[in-house]
Amino acid sequence: MPRTKLESLLAVDGGPRVKKGPFGTGQRYGEAELEQLRQALAQQTLFYTGGKKVANLCQRVAGRLGVRHATAVSSGTAAVHSALAAAGVRPGDHVVTSPISDAGTVIGILFQGAIPLFADLDPHTYSFDLDSLAKTITDRTRVVMPVHLGGTPGPMDDILKIARERGCLVIEDCAQAWGATYKGHPAGSLGDLGTFSLNESKQISCGDGGLVVSESEELAIGARLFADKFYDREAEVLISPSHLGANYRMTELQAAVSLAQLEKLDNIVERRVAQGERLTEGLSGVAGVYPMLAPEGSQSSYWFYLLRIDPTVLGIDNQRFAETVSAEGVPCLPGYIKECIYQWDMLAKKQIFPGSAWPIAEVDYGAGLCPMAESILATSARLLVNEFHTDQDVEDQITAVRKVATHYTG
Repeated sequence: MPRTKLESLLAVDGGPRVKKGPFGTGQRYGEAELEQLRQALAQQTLFYTGGKKVANLCQRVAGRLGVRHATAVSSGTAAVHSALAAAGVRPGDHVVTSPISDAGTVIGILFQGAIPLFADLDPHTYSFDLDSLAKTITDRTRVVMPVHLGGTPGPMDDILKIARERGCLVIEDCAQAWGATYKGHPAGSLGDLGTFSLNESKQISCGDGGLVVSESEELAIGARLFADKFYDREAEVLISPSHLGANYRMTELQAAVSLAQLEKLDNIVERRVAQGERLTEGLSGVAGVYPMLAPEGSQSSYWFYLLRIDPTVLGIDNQRFAETVSAEGVPCLPGYIKECIYQWDMLAKKQIFPGSAWPIAEVDYGAGLCPMAESILATSARLLVNEFHTDQDVEDQITAVRKVATHYTG
């Protein structure tokens, strides 16, 4: 039915809110996690070489993804760093990645003494623009690292083709993409290495943790050794480290919680996919609003839902749009990160380490490097996706966005 004049009045202007009650909630952790923790404690060791939980988690994740190897580490950032080290990234190498991501994507690059380069993004899938990717790769590029932003894998066939033609390894940053697929293959299983996060905010969590996965035994061994200070725990005698490594080990407690969470992943992703696809359906055709899309063959697991607006159509910016939608009782945030990674002070001002521009002294970063990525952040708004949200919650999200957009387009 058509909305009445009062119903159409925005909440920020004194009209009734779209969302009358709270969003659906639920318990994320429960008896399954407690039972796994009891089993871990009963082992009387919480170190990964003495217990069975970390080993079991690695086996389960590898089996789920259809790869031979998985290494459990202490965070998603640690996973990326360990993968880069396993890939042989050295000081002076280039790593091409996304300008829109968490700092965890570039921390490992910089600690390896390598130089991050940034390819621009597609305006609606937020994955690599393929022409930009091809132009950004140099003869010093060792790794191409796509970021599956919001849980949406990029066009991996094309990314792999471009990388292979230039002799680069591919590391998938799947921190936000648990349960996502590309042409039927699990995210993380398509590149040479895949990395995952078990941070509190992700689809499944143990508070903080991560995994590195690979089909390659050589790369898997490299990740495992690097994450444990280059100690070879599988040798009969613990020998001195052969190279510089890190202490990124996962404990049995983290693995115990992760095992219980892994059992819930299918149901979590099923709910998130249903919500994300309904949002796309419900927001399609709304003047001035562009739904979040996925490349052909890509199935997002919807860590969040990032839509874009056209300020020239709506007459407002994304900050005002997000505030107005939020006033309707539907949480909405402008953009994702405040600005592209290369605009952050540590890169733009060349201050990676106090008083030192190493390793990026030779590269200039700053606004204008990836125009579309900057436009995405300046024109996007983020809706929350959660497996505990009800169908009505999702309908209210759609109604709120449509109400706001319709108001501003007249």
